[in-house]
Amino acid sequence: MNVRSKVRTRIVLVEDHAILREGLKALIEIEADFEVVGDFGCVEECLEGLRQLQPALVLTDLALPGRSGFDLLADIRQCCPSARKLVLTAHNSEEYIRAALNAGADGYVLKDANRAELMLAIRTVSAGQQFLCKAIASKILSGYLAGSEPRRPLVDPQSITGREREVLTRIALGESNKIIARALDLSVKTIEKHRSNLMRKLQLHNTAAITMYAVRHGLAGSRPMSELPRPDMPAKTEKKAAAY
Repeated sequence: MNVRSKVRTRIVLVEDHAILREGLKALIEIEADFEVVGDFGCVEECLEGLRQLQPALVLTDLALPGRSGFDLLADIRQCCPSARKLVLTAHNSEEYIRAALNAGADGYVLKDANRAELMLAIRTVSAGQQFLCKAIASKILSGYLAGSEPRRPLVDPQSITGREREVLTRIALGESNKIIARALDLSVKTIEKHRSNLMRKLQLHNTAAITMYAVRHGLAGSRPMSELPRPDMPAKTEKKAAAY
């Protein structure tokens, strides 16, 4: 069977710069398993299109004219609940990342990522998993994100023990089972059991999902949660932005 005849992942692009939309569309449609079924320059146009198109994935910037990409991420749940949501942006600050994840983003990629990483992100998110580009993951793993108090409580907090929360935080910071075991003075088998219990309780399926969960709930920082300030929505655009 011709590869092109197989069912392809239906993608909608949201980017206010036409030349970038055209470039992204050309890059994406090189792949035999992807199809760009719509592209829009603002939130309102996109929402109207999504109701009709019902794509599998929405690839959006955050800085859009009128309503922002954060609004779009939240509204997609209503008009196209099955669509996965991948952010492609120049903004790499903690505030933007946290706000996007809290708004429902399933993945976050910076515009200075290469084509291979973007394709990997699209495939990963389309497959129902979560994705953070290498640059963002590196910041988290190095403790760059000084997380904040959770905006909402952990899912079923009664089911998560204090020890499991310690393990969750260390996993999000990139520590291996062996390093966590040494730090907590426990066996590697015990850490593996805690890790397995956490993934089952929180319905997280890989390390990226654990990291994103920790970022959303302020568990990825290097300071105790009680010492961290409450987050605010981003109020300004970063001065230094990468160009795609």
